[in-house]
Amino acid sequence: MTRSQTDGNERVEPGSKTAEATAPRRSGLRTALVAVVAAVAVVLALGRLDLMPDWLNPFGVETKDRTGPAVLKSIRDLSRYEAASGNFQVIVDLEKDARFLPSAVRGKRTLFIGTGSVDAYVDFSRLSSGAVTVNEDRTAATIRLPRAQLEPANLDPKRSYVFATQRGLLDRVGDVFSGNPNDQQQLYVLAAQRIQQAAAESGLRERADQNTKLMLESLLKSLGFTTVTVTITDTQ
Repeated sequence: MTRSQTDGNERVEPGSKTAEATAPRRSGLRTALVAVVAAVAVVLALGRLDLMPDWLNPFGVETKDRTGPAVLKSIRDLSRYEAASGNFQVIVDLEKDARFLPSAVRGKRTLFIGTGSVDAYVDFSRLSSGAVTVNEDRTAATIRLPRAQLEPANLDPKRSYVFATQRGLLDRVGDVFSGNPNDQQQLYVLAAQRIQQAAAESGLRERADQNTKLMLESLLKSLGFTTVTVTITDTQ
């Protein structure tokens, strides 16, 4: 007997022909599900490795520029002399690890090449009323200049890029579906900080002081002054 009735409901007995027919169907469903998961994994892997044509890749990215026109916010007059500029390059090695997981499972290490420049300038607006003195016959002049200052580091986005990235398994899976723009921002901030520090220690300000001094001496002598004395002071 393969079927029994309990309270009017039909029940399939183990070992019956109906139960034997149901088992292959369940096995087929499991096989189909595994095949679908494997196919999705292959598509994801090909997409990440850029081996799939863009028109076939369901995760491909299409760039559309909908940026509006730039809006002028303000204009200010400058009273400074750009006396020197330094070009710098730094390799940022940033590693983020989970506290209780190995880096192969959860972690990310990025090598970032940062290229930028720092300008040094002398601000003439800081000259006091007595900073420039001229003798009676206008043949000698004395100028007391403030020390050169450094502009914030200007990172060049065209020459700054991620050189290499190592990611743990969980990070690789997460990066397939989403990206964190803060990671890129942190790399740029770190690179700019390192470049700014290098500029402060490079002698760029001293070069700007000397260039400004030579410029003023040449300018005033071309105006008829025979003696020009330029001194650099830390304060005014």
